[in-house]
Amino acid sequence: MAGRGGLLMLENFIGGKFLPCSSYLDSYDPSTGEVYCHVPDSGEEEVEAAVEAARAAFPGWSSRSPQERSQVLQRLADLLEQSLEELAQAECKDQGKTITLARTMDIPRAVQNFRFFASSILHHTSECTQMDHLGCLHYTVRAPVGIAALISPWNLPLYLLTWKIAPAIAAGNTVIAKPSELTSVTAWMMCRLLEKAGVPPGVVNVVFGTGPRVGEALVSHPDVPLISFTGSQPTAERITQLSAPHCKKLSLELGGKNPAIIFEDANLDECIPTTVRSSFANQGEICLCTSRIFVQRSIYSEFLKRFVEATRMWKVGIPSDPSADMGALISQAHLEKVRSYIKKARLEGARILCGEGVDTLNLPPRNQAGYFMLPTVITDVKDESCCMKEEIFGPVTCVVPFDSEEEVIQRANSVKYGLAATVWSGSVGRVHRVAKKLQSGLVWTNCWLIRELNLPFGGMKSSGVGREGARDSYEFFTEVKTITVKH
Repeated sequence: MAGRGGLLMLENFIGGKFLPCSSYLDSYDPSTGEVYCHVPDSGEEEVEAAVEAARAAFPGWSSRSPQERSQVLQRLADLLEQSLEELAQAECKDQGKTITLARTMDIPRAVQNFRFFASSILHHTSECTQMDHLGCLHYTVRAPVGIAALISPWNLPLYLLTWKIAPAIAAGNTVIAKPSELTSVTAWMMCRLLEKAGVPPGVVNVVFGTGPRVGEALVSHPDVPLISFTGSQPTAERITQLSAPHCKKLSLELGGKNPAIIFEDANLDECIPTTVRSSFANQGEICLCTSRIFVQRSIYSEFLKRFVEATRMWKVGIPSDPSADMGALISQAHLEKVRSYIKKARLEGARILCGEGVDTLNLPPRNQAGYFMLPTVITDVKDESCCMKEEIFGPVTCVVPFDSEEEVIQRANSVKYGLAATVWSGSVGRVHRVAKKLQSGLVWTNCWLIRELNLPFGGMKSSGVGREGARDSYEFFTEVKTITVKH
């Protein structure tokens, strides 16, 4: 709806209705730095209303058969697919990502999330064992938990929000979702489709606002028994503290400091363009992006030369330009944070081979105040550097040499994170051997970001708690009960 000054003004979606809020936050277009939208600055009152709506809807929704719930999810997927272009345009403007990425990845994956869980919910089986000598039969049943709090980040707004909503409601739960206040538009647009898809009022509630106001009220609410969160480690620590008194179920998908290990027998013609993409896709604002590149010393010079050349070919442009490879970063504050790492690298004696402070970024006059920066490659950097230890979450990657397999595994595992890794080698034995030793929840070999949604997704160490996927999400969003029958 139109709000102050003709700008878009979002409303919370609670109990099947759009409801105004008493106060609003400004939301900025990352490509111009201008306010273009107003987002509800919700708090405890709105969260309480959402909990009441979700509680009221739970008995009816949870009693529906998996087949009935599946049909609703399929209809919602159809409606999202019919609105693909409108949603892609909105995601591009709201988040700063390229229109090409929104059209080919974000929105199609949001559609796929509903289709996938609409199907998978029909195929789960339970366990059964017999104890003939005692005349007993044991079996398990699963039931939805109740109200799920779903907190999603700003980097892949609709993609990751639907990755949580779909399995939660497929399993029979009702949900209260809190998208990032920085990227709320596509969640609001999805809410406009829920009634037409047949989602009953109160099954999906969306409360917009900040973490300290909405997020904290939601995760500490005694009637919200499970929380699925994707975001930063400090926020996850706060969620853990607030939820601990209630022993809530937690799924925490956090950050990464993902290594790429490139052995001397790697196919560089495939490796280099894929590693450029894995480093800088979505402006490097993907938790799975590569930020540490280890290259075997015998090919280090060749790789570095070709990698920098390929990086310089990546076009940074306005997000609506279909030919752009990178758009704008999410905010001025985040842009300054990413730039600060490059400044620290210089102070430590590292070399910046291309990108920030080295090459010139040309933008139209209207976009000069936007949050843009060039993809940046750092070398001559020590493993102890903050650029090699901390998640930058921007278009910055470090390239360093290594000598032996044992050495690079130890160095790759030396950070607190363990989300994803890539291994490049022509040796089948080596890729299996290295993948097994890497402390990462996901390991891609000779590729990147090819996902099989049936299999577990998640990280080790400080990269999170729990896994997501067909079976894992089903188990998280349900409670299991063992029943014993003596006959």
